[in-house]
Formats: sequence, structure tokens, C-alpha cells
Amino acid sequence: MLAVELVFSACEFLPFVIQNAPPLTPVSRFAAKAGAKHVIGVDMSTIIGKAKEIVEVNGLTDKITLLQGKMEDVVLPFDKVDIIISEWMGYFLLYESMLDTVLWARDKYLVPNGLIFPDKATIFMAGIEDGEYKDEKIGFWDNVYGFDYSPLKKTALTEPLVDTVEIKAVVTDPTAVLTLDLYTCTVADLAFTSPFTLDARRDDFVHALIAWFDIDFTACHKPIRFSTGPHTKYTHWKQTVFYLREVLTVQQGEQIQGVLTNKPNEQNPRDLDVKIQYKLETTDPTRTAEGACEYKMC
Repeated sequence: MLAVELVFSACEFLPFVIQNAPPLTPVSRFAAKAGAKHVIGVDMSTIIGKAKEIVEVNGLTDKITLLQGKMEDVVLPFDKVDIIISEWMGYFLLYESMLDTVLWARDKYLVPNGLIFPDKATIFMAGIEDGEYKDEKIGFWDNVYGFDYSPLKKTALTEPLVDTVEIKAVVTDPTAVLTLDLYTCTVADLAFTSPFTLDARRDDFVHALIAWFDIDFTACHKPIRFSTGPHTKYTHWKQTVFYLREVLTVQQGEQIQGVLTNKPNEQNPRDLDVKIQYKLETTDPTRTAEGACEYKMC
């Protein structure tokens, strides 16, 4: 039996395959072309009106039903679906993400042993040397046209930077800090505390920690993974940079021990409150350093 598929995303016109996909390539049309018995697309944007016109001119009205509204509010034409497809990921994986909506749809509509694409997500962290840009972003407040604005440095440190990091800037080996299995995880799992260890690859300075995520489609005929890390091709998610208050002077083989805490903001659950505790493990008393920084992604 061909599958009944539920397809939804932040914008219905976002490409399912992020890299090298033509513009306005909708997930729902891909699913119908792949042989789905019926496709249900859900989107809050008014652009879904144009999507319906495109469905009609392509002769797919009997295959695709498009609904405008929140996933939690719309009424589907089927009680259950066989597959859920969604491009739900945000910066730092969870910032402004729609994962809670995916999990709601999973629990309400997915048949037993149904499929989710993608079905696995992993957040990674690493330490980077980024002194020049840190001085530009944070040190800028020491002298603003001859005035001391240093009280704003603390505020600037709380704002993570979403930017592209060159692989040559990465000083430590990466480490996974969170893995989510979309078949089993819950909304409660999106608030987490995770210890991590970063092994220094070389003698260098560490000015910031960066985070990125990998996404897996394990149920495909051939398992597929794509990464948003500094080691691979550019994606619009880039990497998330968390500048540290202290500069860590590391030597090859030393470790940075830390704890990452993440939770949705109480006022706006699509925003994030992040805390990073860190300590350089070294036998050199002149380089010992530890601290904690709190960040707001909003």
C-alpha cells in the first residue's frame, strides 16, 4: 500500500534537500512524484494559496491536499498517516525550531511503525581560535568614538553569533553533546544538560565554542546524512558561536571539560536560554582557567 504522507515546514516552499536544490522546490510535490498515495501539506503562511495554484496546474489536486494553519489546529482528511516529512531545524538545531510540532504530529497522526524524515539529529561542539573577530565584536565596546562602553561587553557576550567558521580555526576535536531520535524523544528532552570534553588538536588559543548539527535519514534505502559543520559545504544554518569570557591557552592533548545547559525561554519557547560551564584541564598553573557564560538566543 502506498503511503499517506504528512508534509509540513516553516515555509512550504523550503526545499527538502537544502543544498543544490532549485528555488521553490516544495516537499509535497516531491512526495507525490515519489509515489505517495496522498500528500497533506500544512503551512501557516498565506503563500500556500500560490502553492495550491501550482498543485492545480501540475495536475496533482487528487494527490495533494494543502491546509493553511497551525499543525495543532487544522483538521486532516485522514485519521492517520504513514510518513511525516518536515524541515523543522533552526539555528543551533533548536532555536526557533518546529520540533515540538513534529513530535505532536507524530503522537497524534503517525501509524505504528510509521516513518519520519529526518529521524535523527545530533548537536556537536568544538573550540575555535577567533581572537580577531572577538576583539571586533566584544572589544569594540572598550572605546566607542573615545567613550568607554565596557558595561555593554557583558551584554554582547550573551548574544551567540550565527556565522560561517573556517575549518582551520577549529582547535579541538568535535564532540557530540545531544542526539535526538525523533521516534522516541519528547518535548521534555529539548531542555537538557549535557557534559562534554574537547580534546585540543594543537597548541593554540580558544576564544569561543561553536555548535552545529548533523541530520540523519536512517530509514532511506540508503541512509543519508547531511552536516551543518565547518568541515562541510555551506548551509544557511552556518554555525553558532558562543564567545567565552576568558581566553583559554591550550596545548595539544589537553582537555576542556564543560557542561552545556539548554532550555526554551519561559516567555517565548522558540527562543533559547543557554549556559556553558568550562574548565581547562592542565598541569600548568599559569594557564588554569574556568568560567561560565549564559547566552540568550532570541
